[in-house]
Amino acid sequence: MTILEVSCVSKSFGGLNALSDVNLNVEEGTVHALIGPNGAGKSTLLNVLTGLLRPDKGEVIFDGRALRNVSPHEINQRGIAKVFQTPAVFGELTLLENVTIPALAARDGAFKANLFKTDRSLKDVHAVGEEVLCDVGLQDQMHEQARYLSRGDKRRLELALCLAHRPRLMLLDEPTAGMSRHETERTIDLLKKISSRGVTKVIVEHDMSVVFALSDTITVLAQGQVIAEGGPDAVRGNPKVIEAYLGEEQE
Repeated sequence: MTILEVSCVSKSFGGLNALSDVNLNVEEGTVHALIGPNGAGKSTLLNVLTGLLRPDKGEVIFDGRALRNVSPHEINQRGIAKVFQTPAVFGELTLLENVTIPALAARDGAFKANLFKTDRSLKDVHAVGEEVLCDVGLQDQMHEQARYLSRGDKRRLELALCLAHRPRLMLLDEPTAGMSRHETERTIDLLKKISSRGVTKVIVEHDMSVVFALSDTITVLAQGQVIAEGGPDAVRGNPKVIEAYLGEEQE
């Protein structure tokens, strides 16, 4: 079943065509990677999917419903959550308090979430918070302030923040950026664990070892256009991909 459909989407900034008639179908429960050289349009496409940018033409359909003129907040409430390239956590709050915020937003709506509710009303969201922290392996640090986490652990906390929204589709922008090889391998294992639970993911990632380890389908962008799409083996051997992107990795 197709959960996300991008149809003939274009976006320009002045005279620059960031996206040109991009088509993309993401199947539910899969990992779909977007790759391409810098300036290919990957981040622009993610921003269109989250509603931060509106396409000049074309349509984005999520779970059978068009997203044109839908606010980023409502898109999030419909089940799309994004993990940004730079970790964005509340350093002065504990890990549990961090994940309580999106859990409350998912339960009550983002503008109704209230951290000052009674302990009884927070029991269910605390349970969600503890669950997602356990999912990412941070349960032993849940009462520590987030500012003391390593960069890799902050990325894991941000994944927990995303999971606390109970999304149907996760958008991950460079999830292993700045990580050591050990942290990258731990993140790959974590994302595989999340995938096993049926959460659909669209990943933008420059580390091709991560892309090939995780992806069911890979779409390759260059100069705002789709130049190739397929499984890891098909993309790895595609001459257009090697010329436009993978060749740069090998130089």
